[in-house]
Amino acid sequence: MYAIVDIAGQQFKVEQGRKVFVHRLQAEEGASIQFEKVLLKDNDGTVVVGAPYVDGASVSATVLKHLKGEKVLVFKKKRRKGYQKCNGHRQYLTQIQIDSIS
Repeated sequence: MYAIVDIAGQQFKVEQGRKVFVHRLQAEEGASIQFEKVLLKDNDGTVVVGAPYVDGASVSATVLKHLKGEKVLVFKKKRRKGYQKCNGHRQYLTQIQIDSIS
């Protein structure tokens, strides 16, 4: 059983017991959260597609921890001009564990 869920503006394929990194959520560590924006739900071959969301479907998850992702380097260069610029950032992430899909 899996579902496609809209979490913080991005779509994720989630299964029960799976851990997922998402953009930073405003929830405490250890808190339980519900996601109501379920786009697709598959229950052993029975696929239900929402228009745009599946009615009555929800996904519950537990916030495990807040962390920062790997460093992403952004390098800009214009050839033959001597212009080079290097920037970088680390994305703020939240790790969640999917408890149930209903």
